[in-house]
Amino acid sequence: MAVQKLYAGAKLRELRGRLSLTQKVFAEKLGVSLPYLNQMENNNRPVSTSVVLGLAQEFGFDVTELQSGDEARLVGDMREALADPVFTGPAPALADLRLAASNAPALARAFLDLHAAYRQTHERLASLDEALGREDARLQPSPWEEVRDFFHYCDNYIDAVDRSAERFAAQRKPDETVAEAVIRTLAARQVTTVITDADTVRHYDAQTKTLTIARNAHPATQTFQLLLQLALIAQEPLLNATLDLARFQSEEARGIAKVGLANYFAGAALMPYSQFLAAAQETRHDLEVLGARFGASLEQVAHRLSTLQRPGAKGIPFFFVRVDQAGTITKRHSATTLQFARYGGACPLWNVHQAFELPGQFLRQLAETPDGARYFCLARDVSKSGGAYHQPTRRYAIGLGCEVRHAPALVYADHLDTGSAAAYAPIGISCRICERRNCHQRSVPPLERHLRVDPNRRGVLPYQLD
Repeated sequence: MAVQKLYAGAKLRELRGRLSLTQKVFAEKLGVSLPYLNQMENNNRPVSTSVVLGLAQEFGFDVTELQSGDEARLVGDMREALADPVFTGPAPALADLRLAASNAPALARAFLDLHAAYRQTHERLASLDEALGREDARLQPSPWEEVRDFFHYCDNYIDAVDRSAERFAAQRKPDETVAEAVIRTLAARQVTTVITDADTVRHYDAQTKTLTIARNAHPATQTFQLLLQLALIAQEPLLNATLDLARFQSEEARGIAKVGLANYFAGAALMPYSQFLAAAQETRHDLEVLGARFGASLEQVAHRLSTLQRPGAKGIPFFFVRVDQAGTITKRHSATTLQFARYGGACPLWNVHQAFELPGQFLRQLAETPDGARYFCLARDVSKSGGAYHQPTRRYAIGLGCEVRHAPALVYADHLDTGSAAAYAPIGISCRICERRNCHQRSVPPLERHLRVDPNRRGVLPYQLD
């Protein structure tokens, strides 16, 4: 099997910038010539083995970051954006998109921001009667999408917040639960915690310093909400510093991101990084066992597994997704080369959609994407009760998976024939950028194919793809 060459010019330039080194000094420390370094930084040459060793030995750089997955994310996002009918000309070749993502990632992100702004403007114009006269009818990205992309391109791992949560977990007394530790910590800040019947899961009154948690919420939810409020109170300086670095374009986006960071802290405190990583490896990533051990829900465990990307101590690169019954993606993250559609639903051939049909069961799937990459996929339905008869139950399905080479480390992959090509189901990202010719679930034609329509012939599709 041919060895894949590693092009990481953007990462080299980023590291050199962080170290405030000139190309000449950086080349000397890596033991290469200045022209050679220049060629590597511009992706004209792959990163050599000697340079990889030099990065690790000279700078303590985690060389796994050279393949962080940002390029694959940007390529997938650009292909989806270019599927928009507003682009009437021929679509750029995939090789050109890869070149832009690797050589000019900032330009690629600017293009995505511009397209997102166009989409929002288009949606506003579709409801012009509502938009006219509104003071907030201005051109800017959707706050929700802006925050989603922030976590997406941070690889869903926020180091400072993660380590702070781990330090809090280490201070827990041997004889107390996580919830008791939070209540004790809040009490030291003159915050009174009350567990009572309430309409809202969590409410904090800053005037009286009273935190109310709903009694009828699931114990895992109660603990998580306690940790979330602790983050908002005790970790506010850290959260604000992280938000300042992110430079969100609106107060709405900053507010959403602050809650997101507090959620991140809660998950990381409930499942501390080093301890959770060791337990995941020991149990072969058994979600139910991990949930019982850490007092967490299946969704919380699955989401936490997708964040184990600490430099120097990375876990398996998982993708994690949550979809509703309409197929809309409500949470998404991928530390793998598999990317999800930024808009709309996921591929209908993916097993995450079948989870609603078989409640309470783990569904396993071996899947292959059009680029030939193979994955192990796990899906399960998740019901969130409102805690009372008249309260609605929310239903979702979660998907968790990894490249098939990691499958032996998962208990769920036992007895699957990963070596058989026939065992893999063909899946894609979205129909607009999926190149499969005869998919029986295709909803719209792919972007990069010409159509031939024969009114006297009907195959799997009502048209043929050139």
